[in-house]
Amino acid sequence: MADQYLLRVTAGPSYDASTHKLVPVNGPTSIHVDGEHAAANISVRVQNYRGLPKGSPSTSRYFSNESHKHDQYSIAFSFLPKETISGNALVFGNDFDNPIRDRLPPGFNTALKIVKWAIDPGLDGDVYADRPHLYGPALSSWNILRIGEKVAGKGEGDGGWKIPVTVHEDVILEGGEGDGVEIRKEKGIPEDGDKRKKFYLDQKKREDFDFEEGRVYQADFFNPYLDFNDWTDRDDSSEFALKLPGFSLSILGYLDNKDSLRYVLKNRHTGDVLFVVVFTLVPKADVEKEEQETLAAKGGKGYQPADDDVD
Repeated sequence: MADQYLLRVTAGPSYDASTHKLVPVNGPTSIHVDGEHAAANISVRVQNYRGLPKGSPSTSRYFSNESHKHDQYSIAFSFLPKETISGNALVFGNDFDNPIRDRLPPGFNTALKIVKWAIDPGLDGDVYADRPHLYGPALSSWNILRIGEKVAGKGEGDGGWKIPVTVHEDVILEGGEGDGVEIRKEKGIPEDGDKRKKFYLDQKKREDFDFEEGRVYQADFFNPYLDFNDWTDRDDSSEFALKLPGFSLSILGYLDNKDSLRYVLKNRHTGDVLFVVVFTLVPKADVEKEEQETLAAKGGKGYQPADDDVD
């Protein structure tokens, strides 16, 4: 079944798909997203990638780095909030527009318990709601957090927000830049990423931290558990799976056509969305049909006219 699909990754400043751009997965560049509440540069890497745009690299130099050789994917980004947000309000995670409770595979509750126990204890939400969601505080969910400096914003300089360019192949390291180093010291933020995640499971400590307007932050979210693309030609769905310690959960057989896994960075107190990244499984047949329709519209190679089109 898995070989009947292609993965497409898009990103944008809101839930509205019309604002999204196709992400060049494993490519040499990041995409820039600029919305009402934040500006961001976003890079996505997927190991063994088989997806869109066609011809995308199957891997990235990122996965050759010693600290990422076991990871399956990464969502890395630089972002700049356009208003100050409490560290207790900013969350990162998954949500859905429609109910998924009737399509959750057997074993899902066990998988969720393992995730909350071993991977992200701060994760919280309701997958049985009409609008399912699982969010974790950004401060305790991101594997890597780097605090940067303030940059020119609206009303300063040429009036634009300026985010340093993030080289796609770069591996973001835990730490800080400029006075971002001092902020970490003042707040007592551990230097190690895992210790920082544990540190910010404490709500009071999150409330003592602000994501400041006009300051650049870099983050990387990655793990070895969600296997998007280790596909073979076997007629089963075992290769698209959530692979947890001591437990594996097949996913593909429970998805509908064009199902999406959406990651969102948002303010949970106001509902404001900073950006979203969407992973969508698209049937190959649909992609081929779209390509044929595009060629037909252009009268290009591969266009096969219908019988009644022929004189």
